[in-house]
Amino acid sequence: MMRTEEDFLGKVSVPAEALYGIYTVRTVRNLSFSGRQLGQYPTYLRSLALVKKAAAQANYEAEVFDKQTCEAIEKACDLIISGEYADQFPVDILSGGGGTGINMNINEVIANVSNELLGGKRGFYDLVHPVDHVSACQSSTDVCHTAMRMTISTLWKKLNSALYKLVSAMDQKAFDFMPILTIARTCFQDATTVSMGNQFSGYSAVVERRRQEIDRAVNKLKMVNLGATVVGTGISALTAYREVVIDKLQEVTGNIDLRLRDNLFDAAQNFDDLAEVSSRLALLASTLSKIAHDFRMLSSGPEAGFAELQLPAVQPGSSFFPGKINPVVPETMIHCSFQMIGFDRTVQAAYEHGELNLNVWEGLAAWNIYESISMCAEAVEHFVTDCVDGITVNAERCKQFAESTIPFVLELKVKEGYSSVTNMLKEAEKKGITIKELVHQGGE
Repeated sequence: MMRTEEDFLGKVSVPAEALYGIYTVRTVRNLSFSGRQLGQYPTYLRSLALVKKAAAQANYEAEVFDKQTCEAIEKACDLIISGEYADQFPVDILSGGGGTGINMNINEVIANVSNELLGGKRGFYDLVHPVDHVSACQSSTDVCHTAMRMTISTLWKKLNSALYKLVSAMDQKAFDFMPILTIARTCFQDATTVSMGNQFSGYSAVVERRRQEIDRAVNKLKMVNLGATVVGTGISALTAYREVVIDKLQEVTGNIDLRLRDNLFDAAQNFDDLAEVSSRLALLASTLSKIAHDFRMLSSGPEAGFAELQLPAVQPGSSFFPGKINPVVPETMIHCSFQMIGFDRTVQAAYEHGELNLNVWEGLAAWNIYESISMCAEAVEHFVTDCVDGITVNAERCKQFAESTIPFVLELKVKEGYSSVTNMLKEAEKKGITIKELVHQGGE
């Protein structure tokens, strides 16, 4: 069964039971390509509904519409916030058009739910209209801009928690492994004696530093542009609406830190705040990749490699070698890190290609950040529980390395001086013995 809706371009058939309308159908038909629908992103959808709820309250206070209309829109928003109607948001989240398709999809759903709550019929917008009421005093630009930043702030909480766990796990290993001496490497060559605990303390410190830097960048996203409409002028938004809409958004979200951007024209043109978050996520990815690479190397073997660390055996590593165990969890962390770096490149490209008064690629940038944060949160959780928590040290192997030649030479240099030890090394080489044997002979 279909119903017919009409706009200035003509008539379009809409599924009779659909809560969305003509604009959504056009967007799905014309702009879909990724297979990623808005309804698959509940955190973003919830943020959009919270913005619409705050806007409805501000519009009622500004006398744009009556209390009955406001309450109907609020109830519709609450249903979406609670997770209802996810299947009614089929627009491609990566569709072009500066977010208009996304904004209109939620406008139409809210309008139809509101109409039915007021006794109207689906597809008839005489009581509550998608644009005149649901989107009053708004544009796709300020609605999506604000909801994107709210979404990233929400998603960050899970990754932040996972990183806390990783830092804590590294700190525990640093404490446990501090008594165990091994050898450091520089340029892949033997270097000085070092505690394995020192190594893990370095991992903890860098992850904590990355976490703090991302947190600072995410906190900057609390500056939003709701009320600025398209390019920052606030045109078509009543002054009475603009004066209260941020306060209403704080109320409905429970976030008292949400504030209006200092320069609303800047907000429309530049999303360097998103680009900063993305770049810091990419640096976190490089950090996690480095640590995971170290784990692979330090656990290599078990007979022909370093074999200093022993990683938990979570599954057989090979379909070819019986009994082989591979470092699959660190490798998964590296896979995730590579992908995060790719996401960041897209974000930076989207930022660079913004033109004139409005950067229409902001939604693409935000989606890549959603994916980066969500993927990393899952990968780090597994990295902690399936790898770091269960790492043990091969103390015998570490002791062997700690007592090897180069650490001995360094100790000798302190007593004898660099030049003297160099000459001793040459003499030992001529005699075909080790410097330890040479020193032992000298002692005798």
